[in-house]
Amino acid sequence: MPARPMEGVRVIEVAAWTFVPAAGAVLADWGADVIKIEHPVGGDPQRNLAAGGIIPSSTVNFIIEVPNRGKRSVGVNLGSEAGKELLRRLVVGADVFLTSYLPSTRRRLGIDVDDIRAINPKIVYARGSGYGPKGAGAGDGGYDATAYWARSGVSATITGADDWPRSQPMAFGDVAGAQTIAGGIAAALFARERTGEGSVVDVSLLGYGLWNIAPTITACEVTGMPMMPSRSRDEVPNPIVGSFATSDGRHVQLVMLQSDRYWGRLCEVVERSDLATDPRFVDAAARAQNSADCIAELDTEFAKRSLDEVVALLDAQKGPWSVHRNPLEVFDDLQVAANGYLQPVTAGDGSTFHLVANPVQFDESPPQLTRAPEHGEHTEAVLLDEGYSWEDLIAWKEAAVIS
Repeated sequence: MPARPMEGVRVIEVAAWTFVPAAGAVLADWGADVIKIEHPVGGDPQRNLAAGGIIPSSTVNFIIEVPNRGKRSVGVNLGSEAGKELLRRLVVGADVFLTSYLPSTRRRLGIDVDDIRAINPKIVYARGSGYGPKGAGAGDGGYDATAYWARSGVSATITGADDWPRSQPMAFGDVAGAQTIAGGIAAALFARERTGEGSVVDVSLLGYGLWNIAPTITACEVTGMPMMPSRSRDEVPNPIVGSFATSDGRHVQLVMLQSDRYWGRLCEVVERSDLATDPRFVDAAARAQNSADCIAELDTEFAKRSLDEVVALLDAQKGPWSVHRNPLEVFDDLQVAANGYLQPVTAGDGSTFHLVANPVQFDESPPQLTRAPEHGEHTEAVLLDEGYSWEDLIAWKEAAVIS
């Protein structure tokens, strides 16, 4: 069986959208029992989101499945006193409280740090935010497109100074930042094992965005430049670091940083051994001086061949390279399959689709994933396990406390 290092850890998640719920999904991948608290009527608003222009499917709502797989959903109205009491009951036996709610909402619902700690002093309290727990922006809502992509400098770094800002890929900052939240929670649980005390864990999209481009930020401070200089494609110091087009409109990426080590063999496999002894390209310094000419020669050779032909040639040498693939092509990638990076999941109607496993593996075993819960799917089972009776549940349903 795959290793599940968080088996026995209970997580209460009061969160919506992707950033923080995806952290709960990672914890579920690792074996935690993650109980997702949703409003009994609307649930997580992302359940009805048309993500990427795609209307949610009745069987596979991908934007819900990715950040919520492996959890149990309990529909509870936290605006009611009875709902607050039900949550408190769940918190008593929990190890982690995970939330994305803004400070004002946490105070209104009675789920802020002091409220939860009053019930369970040793709990790890984890919160994900747009802009961090301090400062004038601490109470502001933020999505990854604003806090991570735009404000941190990630967008400017990727787009370049002279272009219109690019739109970020779907949930680009959310899912990566979520992995950071999960790592912080794991560290806090480890610390609790040693000290007996729970921590408050904070991760913001802004902070994660800064971390994501940390070398660039420090470089810009040291140099005084607002952005690192960009070069045209034929001005690079190493011509065998870059992308090249094939005859069928595809591209391969070369990253042969040790250019003197790889140059000669690369010339052989593209059937241009003469380039290896050409005075313009004879060593790294010469190739840097004549990078435009070197790139032009390689462009010609790659453009003669289809992608399949180029792949066969590059497979015959040792320099690092890869094909620029589209997302659907990763399903045919043998390395992806060998490591279990895409895991099959059975939808509610019995059909099968795949989810990307979080990239951390234990004992070389990918997690075995299960689908995201339906809205309020586990309300009855969880509350019955807490010792409540069917009569209690019926009364709460009639009072719109639970779903």
